Amino acid sequence: KMHQLRQVSGNLPEKDYLLMNKKQIFIFICLTAVCLLVGGCGQKKRDMVSKKGFFFDTMISVSILCEEQEQGEHVLDEAFAKCAEYEDIFSRTKENSELYRLNHRTESEAVVSEDLYALLSCAKEYYEVTGGRFDISVAPLSDLWDFKNEDPKVPDEEEIKKTLEKVGYSRVHLEAGDKVKFDDPNTMLDLGALAKGYIADRLKEYLVSEGIESGYINLGGNVLTIGEKEDGSPWEIGIQKPFAERNEIVAYVDAAGSSVVSSGIYERYFEADGELYYHVLDPETGYPVETDLAQVTILSKSSLEGDALSTSCLILGYEKGRKLIENTAGVEAVFVRKDGKVEATDGVELKGDGKD
Repeated sequence: KMHQLRQVSGNLPEKDYLLMNKKQIFIFICLTAVCLLVGGCGQKKRDMVSKKGFFFDTMISVSILCEEQEQGEHVLDEAFAKCAEYEDIFSRTKENSELYRLNHRTESEAVVSEDLYALLSCAKEYYEVTGGRFDISVAPLSDLWDFKNEDPKVPDEEEIKKTLEKVGYSRVHLEAGDKVKFDDPNTMLDLGALAKGYIADRLKEYLVSEGIESGYINLGGNVLTIGEKEDGSPWEIGIQKPFAERNEIVAYVDAAGSSVVSSGIYERYFEADGELYYHVLDPETGYPVETDLAQVTILSKSSLEGDALSTSCLILGYEKGRKLIENTAGVEAVFVRKDGKVEATDGVELKGDGKD
């Protein structure tokens, strides 16, 4: 700029040249200040970059705000590569996954990865919190009921009793570090109630480490937000109406850098002889749990905590579930009863018709 100014003022006296120079600089400084006040002169507008894929038996999506489309696509490709890696750890049905190998072990003890050990530890914590009702060793029962079958049926009562003999997370022992011991060779584990929460937390850690300040992760029932929207307002997350179409919402809640996780009896179910049977199984009876809740939504910082609490509350029912939430710091909940009534803890502000 100084070079250009010299050319314009070539034949002016030195004193006049300096005055002109100062005026030019003064005007430039003023314009710069105005640009900064209105949001940055020349600042590149960020665009929302999104990617979808099928993982963990559901369609997932991740959206992030980026200044460069190409950079955003690269970050999302890496995030989805991580999803594939986690599926190779936590999938119960994918042969050669770490969990599959653990369930088909030939020895009574095994050394597991840090990721798998973390989920087994979390499962043990909530097994104790719920008095054994949250039990990831119900895998043999889940296989027996087979809710994914196109024509599911109620298993024979004798089969249920026989399968119950294989259930009991108290038979699994975690030793410091990375070792797991099994008392029963028939014990099989299912991490479906926890894996997506853990993965969402890890994906957020990765995205933040890449400089992402705004966006959200949706793993189907698990929504984890990063920061706020570009205009500074929180993300609005819809709570699905149980047994209704996907676009029917009970209410909306705000989330800024936090997690919203929902669990419900409507996720997998079938009807037989006028009875409703759903996939949340009771490790004591072998049948679907008796609960007065159709859905529980947890608002928390950690998606893993939200996953564990939403399922725990669904199993425990409204009274015990609400007490559990009120005794857990930094967590709020929205409960949808089977009769359609919506209840929320004191720290939740519902938007829409949630209280009507």
